[in-house]
Amino acid sequence: MNFHKKNILVVGGSSGIGLSLVKLLHQQNANIYVISRSIAEDWPAEVQYLQADVTGDLNAVNGFLPTELHGLVYSVGSITLKPFNRLTEDDFLNDYRINVLGAARIIQESVKQLKNAGAASIVLISSVAAKTGMPYHASIAAAKAAVEGLALSLAAEFAIQQIRVNVVAPSLTNTPLAQNLLGTPEKREASAKRHPLGKIGQPEDISNLIAFLLAEESGWMTGQVIGVDGGLGKLKTS
Repeated sequence: MNFHKKNILVVGGSSGIGLSLVKLLHQQNANIYVISRSIAEDWPAEVQYLQADVTGDLNAVNGFLPTELHGLVYSVGSITLKPFNRLTEDDFLNDYRINVLGAARIIQESVKQLKNAGAASIVLISSVAAKTGMPYHASIAAAKAAVEGLALSLAAEFAIQQIRVNVVAPSLTNTPLAQNLLGTPEKREASAKRHPLGKIGQPEDISNLIAFLLAEESGWMTGQVIGVDGGLGKLKTS
């Protein structure tokens, strides 16, 4: 894969999967644009940055982007895990705003530049929980299932413009967002045991697939939801 002269927008590129992707794309010679709430100290110097919250004012996005945008990755998410009877309306609405409306608003602000590229790729991030029933995941699973529905609809609508839309659905990954769930050796061991491959996902496991979905090598793929979950979503080994 080589992204020479390709303009890629990573939303949420300051930590975790997004940061891993920024570093990978830089190695592959991409022109990288990042929208996030904060700056990462270890970004490559060439990264173009816009400070913004996806739930807030996004009026500056259109002017920030280059004329042509070859790829867009929405790497913003949340983890709300509670028993169902403790979930509030605000919990559901917050997960929906961050994961679904945020993605929709960013795409709306970027669609002109994506069309200008002649061929482009959008990658959204779901979760293994969207299709695998797990206790305490009602709010985030509902939001991520909506992300998948959004992606499939956009893949159909944008196909005529040669804009591909795909989804990556990870299981629990070793990122700052997941530290409450992986913060001790005991928690990490318990999580690893829940996965058929017996280990926890790393950001690079996800960012490598995202890079492939952005690249020309995946040019005949659209409307797909791809699990990167250590086998958790499909396999039962005990």
